Amino acid sequence: MDKITEAQYKYAQARIEELLPLVDDNTPADDKNVVELSIVSDIVMAYEKEHYPIGKPTVAELIALSLEEEGMTQKQLAAQIGVSPSRVNDYLTGRSEPTLKIARLLCRVLHIRPALMLGM
Repeated sequence: MDKITEAQYKYAQARIEELLPLVDDNTPADDKNVVELSIVSDIVMAYEKEHYPIGKPTVAELIALSLEEEGMTQKQLAAQIGVSPSRVNDYLTGRSEPTLKIARLLCRVLHIRPALMLGM
C-alpha cells in the first residue's frame, strides 16, 4: 500500500462513521458494507500506526494503571509486597525501579503480565 495521506485518513474516518450503523455481528462477512468497513479500518490503522504510535508504558505507568484497576491504595500495595509506602511512591514517580524480586511481586499482586513489566 502506498503512503496514506491525511486526506485519505480523514475520508476513511468519516466513512467508518457512516458504515458502522449499517453492520452488526449478524451481518455476513461478504456483505459490501462489511468489506468496505474492513478496508477503511485498515487505512485508519496504518495511518495511525505511522503518525500516532503508542509507546510501551513505563514501569511507573504500569503500576499506576494497575493500582487503579485493582482499586488498591499505595499503602495497601506496600503492605502486600513488603516495602514502605514511600518506596511505592518512588516506583510511581519513576525515581526508582523495583528490583526483580519486587517486580515479580508487583506482577502477582497487580495482575501485570511479566513481559509488560520487562518492556517486551
